[in-house]
Amino acid sequence: MAATRGVPDVLVVGAGLAGLACAHDLARAGFGVRVLEASDGVGGRMRSDRHEGFVLDRGFQVFNTSYPQVRRRLPLRELRLRPFTPGFLVHTDDGVLRFADPTRKPHRLGDLRPGRFAGGRDLLALGALSARDMVAPVRSPARGDDRTTRTELADAGFSEEFVERFFRPFLSGVFLEDELETSSRFFHLVWRSMLRGTLCLPSEGIGAVPRLLAAALPPEVVRLDTPVARLTDTGVALTGGGELPARAVVVATGPVQAAALLPGLEVPACRVVTTYYHAATRSPLPEPTLLTDVRRRFLNTCVLSEVVPGYAPAGRALIATSVLGDDREGRENEVRGALSEAYGTDAGAWQLLRARTVPDALPAMPPPHPLSRTPRFAPGRYVCGDHRATGSVQGALASGARADRPWRRVRAGMTTATPPKDDPGPRVSPRARARRAAT
Repeated sequence: MAATRGVPDVLVVGAGLAGLACAHDLARAGFGVRVLEASDGVGGRMRSDRHEGFVLDRGFQVFNTSYPQVRRRLPLRELRLRPFTPGFLVHTDDGVLRFADPTRKPHRLGDLRPGRFAGGRDLLALGALSARDMVAPVRSPARGDDRTTRTELADAGFSEEFVERFFRPFLSGVFLEDELETSSRFFHLVWRSMLRGTLCLPSEGIGAVPRLLAAALPPEVVRLDTPVARLTDTGVALTGGGELPARAVVVATGPVQAAALLPGLEVPACRVVTTYYHAATRSPLPEPTLLTDVRRRFLNTCVLSEVVPGYAPAGRALIATSVLGDDREGRENEVRGALSEAYGTDAGAWQLLRARTVPDALPAMPPPHPLSRTPRFAPGRYVCGDHRATGSVQGALASGARADRPWRRVRAGMTTATPPKDDPGPRVSPRARARRAAT
């Protein structure tokens, strides 16, 4: 059903992944939809910039091919994906240790022999955990008890030494917190996705992902440079003046903007991360591999030009290093010192290209953490985004898809595109309602 008299059925505020997914589903169902984006491009936090011939993503990001929403929505071949090494390196006081996925790199199996990276007990526990998560249904984490990841790992039989040497350095860069206090439900989803998928980057930068989503929308659906000041009884008021009417509004912004547009909306605390981009005349690590630090001076570092050569001009190398928190005075010099030690080179000679701080990089997800939340805020008012689900590409896309569900009754034959005033939002089964109450 198309909009009547020039009034769109739905206005989507925000052209990040969630907003684009929601708009795509609505448009495909025949509804009139407009996406209003405050900035000059789509993607939200998932964007890339050009700087002195380098491609700088807005914060270090990776793309996982195993996410169901990704496989459903994106023609992956068009992204020309380049993979990271399946595994990672850990800088320790005893030198650099390698963890390689033996299911993909059988010739690296020796790196996991007992006594080198871990003891026999830890390796057995790792195999059992990975086997369970590999074959478990995608919804299985929602059915179990939720506790911190640290507690989950201890109960799974891992020694404290192995957690500190293996899980903590690696997962700190995933959770953007270094105490392993994140929900075990989210941990299992992450571990499953890494076992089943490939971590990679698009050849044109991470911003190619939302651009590809936007390109699948009908022409003129997305309006850039159109910031929304507030929601009105009949639609939205624009920051530059004027109003746009609609039968419903979906707020698909970050958590801070969402709370401003929807007073009373509960939003989670957010993790803050800063990424330093350095240029060097030669690569300090000639492979596309993540390097972590057991002393936690940085979350992870990687030579991005080894993953995608086009991220740097010829004869240069691009290194991205992420740390928790803001870019305070003197911190970049501290990071250089840690990188010199980790890479075994003089990072003091590297050129700092940019320091990018992302204040809402990931929602905090302490237990108990629901893996999704209802998109309905009030009659005709909906909200989506990764802060309404799991902080991931999958979470953002799935949240956008859920914001479309209250309109399914319209598609089934209702005569108006306006949900009833007593619309309860998406139907929830008794089992799901009980599970939600438990969380």
